[in-house]
Amino acid sequence: MTRIESSAESETASSTDGGADAPAINDRSRFGFEVGTRLETGGRTGVIHTPHGDIATPAFIPVGTKATVKAVRPDEVEELGGQAVLSNAYHLYLQPGSDLVDEAGGLGKFMNWPGPTFTDSGGFQVMSLGSGFKKVISMESTGEQNDDLVAVGKERMSNVDDDGVTFKSHLDGSMHRFTPEVSMRVQHELGADIMFAFDELTTLVNTRGYQVLSLERTRQWALRCIEEHQRLTAARSHRPYQALFGVLQGAQYEDLRRKAAHDLGAMDFDGFGIGGALEKENLGTIIRWVCEELPESKPRHLLGISEPDDLFESIKTGADTFDCVSPSRVARNAAIYTRDGRYNLTGAKYRRDFGPLDPDCACYTCQNYSRAYLRHLYKAKEMLFSTLCTVHNEYFVVNLVAEIRQAMIDGRFAELEAEVLGRYYAKQR
Repeated sequence: MTRIESSAESETASSTDGGADAPAINDRSRFGFEVGTRLETGGRTGVIHTPHGDIATPAFIPVGTKATVKAVRPDEVEELGGQAVLSNAYHLYLQPGSDLVDEAGGLGKFMNWPGPTFTDSGGFQVMSLGSGFKKVISMESTGEQNDDLVAVGKERMSNVDDDGVTFKSHLDGSMHRFTPEVSMRVQHELGADIMFAFDELTTLVNTRGYQVLSLERTRQWALRCIEEHQRLTAARSHRPYQALFGVLQGAQYEDLRRKAAHDLGAMDFDGFGIGGALEKENLGTIIRWVCEELPESKPRHLLGISEPDDLFESIKTGADTFDCVSPSRVARNAAIYTRDGRYNLTGAKYRRDFGPLDPDCACYTCQNYSRAYLRHLYKAKEMLFSTLCTVHNEYFVVNLVAEIRQAMIDGRFAELEAEVLGRYYAKQR
């Protein structure tokens, strides 16, 4: 595997021996990316180097929104194969406060997670939770276009201007304001190895005219994020270097997506996040558009996917890492991932089923517990249910991506894709 050095990296060789030639704790050379095996379709394997360890890519990153993967201990996340975790800047800013996390020594130390960490910018949450839409704004094309993101019958809880976003806390109704500089301060205090620039979330129902205006706003915010990130990095030399990823918007428009990738790709970012509204049927096409414009030497993170067909498509076209709350969220509602598709454990037929959740799964839950027992826990509203089913679902997605990575190395990506997707979606065909 040949290391591709980012042009922005320090010429000082990275070292952890503490010798005279070792870089300072916040030296940028502690972050880097290597590209390994390449697919003709644009996909690649690689390794992201961070101050808290390496991430072999492609990789699925479990989401620990509030500094915890819900219901699962950090050591269990590590045991199921998780290489890193992603937490949410918006939520941790509101509770317990990014200053407290900073005082504790940073996100990893605060939550007792020894590996790499990511934080998102808070941009999605200040638009969604702060707009009265709860979990999701409209990410589906309805055929109607409307730039007013107020949910019918709900008070608008966030307002965007060129400087930032003013929003109301979903916890207590207090008013707050995020700007690129505030997002950078919050994320520096959280101390994640990889953080994201503050961007404006748009949806598929926004008009093209608004998408153009928003894209320019996000570009200006990206420049401000870089400037503030560099200032804070210099001021916080006692903390490890934090990589900053730019976030690409542009909805379903090829020219806007390519422009975003071209503009941000020329900026001094350590990597890139592919965000915004993505129609499922155009997922691979949009990733291909942006990856053709982005520098090969930097990693690409796709925000918010976990379904097997989406993973194969995005890996094939050039994305390196992914995150999504879905595996843990649906687990708490008794939806179980298996090689033969997803099913709901609440069905009466599982009451006396003493087999594992998935007979082909090697996770702790499947090796030790039956469907009958887990269904009993769910019906009895026992907390252990969420733990055991989350372990299983996260294991399934994390290890599916690890299996894809190995198949790429072994030259059998296409065969694995046909095998896994053919079986997983068989009942839908």
